[in-house]
Amino acid sequence: MFLPNDVIRYAVPVRTIRVLWIAPDRTLAYTFELGLPHSQPRAIALQALAEDVLSRRARLLTDDPYAAPAPPPYLPQKHRDLQARAWDIVAGLQAHVPALYQPRERAALVAACAAAHGMSRPSVLRYLRRFWERGQTVDALLPDYGNSGARGKTRGARAGIKRGRPRKSGDHPGLNTDAEMRATFRAAVARYTVTHPAFSRRAAYRQMLQDYYRDRPPADLPSFGQFSYWFDKDRIHAVAVQHRMLP
Repeated sequence: MFLPNDVIRYAVPVRTIRVLWIAPDRTLAYTFELGLPHSQPRAIALQALAEDVLSRRARLLTDDPYAAPAPPPYLPQKHRDLQARAWDIVAGLQAHVPALYQPRERAALVAACAAAHGMSRPSVLRYLRRFWERGQTVDALLPDYGNSGARGKTRGARAGIKRGRPRKSGDHPGLNTDAEMRATFRAAVARYTVTHPAFSRRAAYRQMLQDYYRDRPPADLPSFGQFSYWFDKDRIHAVAVQHRMLP
């Protein structure tokens, strides 16, 4: 039912958690409460988490409100250097999962890492928390940067105005692809990938409609063209980041 990086929101009391890791036997998970400055990983039985969602005490979000935004294509070299340094530190610590989630083991690992890299333990912990908070991706470790209208930036949607070419059917103009829809695309691709030995773009799209858009009217469904376009765009971006991280 769950995958690492799933985001779950509770209504009473209001809180949002991210699934950081799931044990191979699927009995235990470690979660991280989002939006708290000093949050720590917590262990929870996976069955208890499933019961919370099935009983509607909590709900699984399709949109990750804490995920790091995709960076603009033209980043200052200083930002890339800071990202690479942070990734070197975090990747080394993540190699010790799940021990890293235990307070004593984490304290020892962070102290050793800080000494090896000549930095303070609070700085190492800030990198870790940023990584866990923002979706456990390399982009989570970029320094914060202001939004601008730089070349290559994805255009924002305006109410009542559909971006892109009209649909060939002409029945209705379709939907703008906003951040929530892109998050759904990424979640659908991830779920299909881990449950099927071979990836089919068309089958992944159909499964997404079944999982996330069941009983929606046609006007509320993203098109296969939108799904395919953003699949390629996100995949190209991921490959580019991986290449930048190579020594």
